[in-house]
Amino acid sequence: MSKTYLITGVSSGFGYEMTKQLLAKGETVVGTVRNDKKVQSLIEEYPNTFFRRFLDVTDTKAINELVADIYQHVDKVDVLINNAGYGLFGAAEELSAEEVNHIIATNLTGSIEMIRSILPHMRKQGGGRIIQMSSYGGQVAFAGNSMYHATKWGIEGFIEAVAQEVVPFNIGMTIVEPGGARTEFRYGSAQVAQLMPEYNKNPAHEFLTMLDQKNGLAPGDPEKMAAKIIESVAIEPAPLRMVLGSIALKSTIDTLEKRLENFKSQTKLAASTDFIE
Repeated sequence: MSKTYLITGVSSGFGYEMTKQLLAKGETVVGTVRNDKKVQSLIEEYPNTFFRRFLDVTDTKAINELVADIYQHVDKVDVLINNAGYGLFGAAEELSAEEVNHIIATNLTGSIEMIRSILPHMRKQGGGRIIQMSSYGGQVAFAGNSMYHATKWGIEGFIEAVAQEVVPFNIGMTIVEPGGARTEFRYGSAQVAQLMPEYNKNPAHEFLTMLDQKNGLAPGDPEKMAAKIIESVAIEPAPLRMVLGSIALKSTIDTLEKRLENFKSQTKLAASTDFIE
């Protein structure tokens, strides 16, 4: 039986690749865009199963109106994939207040409000699946990526908590943590702050090497990653996390092991602050 998917940010990257694969499988996709030029071919090829909607995920009112309107036309949305987002690079001092506020509104608040808007509907329909696109940058931090990490660490904490709240309603939630992939995220949509010479030769500017394709392309295959995300919908219970990419997994494990060692070394310190009864 075919499913209906609501996917944000389908004009490029993982959103576009997932939409393309789902439509080829006969699924129905409601995909949000800010500009529909890149999805014209999908509109023409799948007029009965692909429905593009314009949405700026920083607009909470628009999110609520979109979800309400979708449920006027479909019985249920089986899967929500929060995919819209972008990367912002630069040292914390180099970022403007506008850049800070916008990436939070897009990557963090936008995802939160989309989930909050659809939860009442999924609860009433008896269940559903929510997939939140994050990054291994939701567990591992690099200089020059502070605000991107802030949004990803934030949304992961939100998902972990909400996932526990909605289990009784048969709603599963999955955080997807891809490593570097050959998408427009890195080679097109990435935004760079107004760089300061004081940070030249500083770890904060090492991202410039990563963004330059002359230094080699990212190892992740977007087509394979999209396929694994789609396959996860059938897994019961929903996996809380999926790390995609061998480098991403190794980096995550190494980071968590070091973090755990640090916590364990604080056993006496932690106990020393308890009341002694």
